[in-house]
Amino acid sequence: MEKVDIIGDVHGCYEELQNLFEKLGYQKEMEYSHPDGRVPIFLGDITDRGPQSLKVIELVYHLVIIQKKACYVPGNHCNKLYRFFLGNKVQQRHGLETTVAEYNQLSREEQAEVRQKFMTLYENAPLYLQIPKMKAIVAHAGIKEEYIGRSDKKVKTFVLYGDITGDFTEDGRPVRKDWAKEYEGTNWIVYGHTPVMSPRIVHRTINIDTGCVFGNALSAFRLPEKEVVNVPSKQHLMKEKFTYFN
Repeated sequence: MEKVDIIGDVHGCYEELQNLFEKLGYQKEMEYSHPDGRVPIFLGDITDRGPQSLKVIELVYHLVIIQKKACYVPGNHCNKLYRFFLGNKVQQRHGLETTVAEYNQLSREEQAEVRQKFMTLYENAPLYLQIPKMKAIVAHAGIKEEYIGRSDKKVKTFVLYGDITGDFTEDGRPVRKDWAKEYEGTNWIVYGHTPVMSPRIVHRTINIDTGCVFGNALSAFRLPEKEVVNVPSKQHLMKEKFTYFN
């Protein structure tokens, strides 16, 4: 991979994803491709909350599994949807209910197809992606330097959910430590998971979840340029859903 475009949490915002691809210079014939051979990388949470989760699954599956022209790492919402498709008992809350509602509109055959595509996508995904050439790591909620190279349960929890304390805020959100402040590694850590109004750079970490599904923007971080490109959201702005750091 010579040049990559790491795309933040899409959360079913299919139209904004199309707009972002266009702005990044991708061309659509049958599927999206870039004249300079750039590779899109999805950093998890492609579904839930937004209006067109199933279309996003279809597109990401095609680019990653069929065409092998993109990469994907899972997020916590991806993990939950995967467990739902396995038939596990999971609570249909915090956004999963929107994906399930779309899924329930489909015929049995269409449901089987969507389930198979998403499960294949998830099962073939690395927990996080190391890009040595770019000196970068793509991990949904980030990763500590000492966890790089590991994939045990502790690391999986961190990569999917962040540096959680076990406590919750008054509105029910998990309390997370600001791990980025303590990161001193030489690799860029590109992550999302925690919605911020503008990409947050701390040391060599960048959070590019700019809360598209909450009405702000969908962002991509381009390497090796270290440039952020974004498009405005079409969703209603919900400022209370964002984290504001001191």
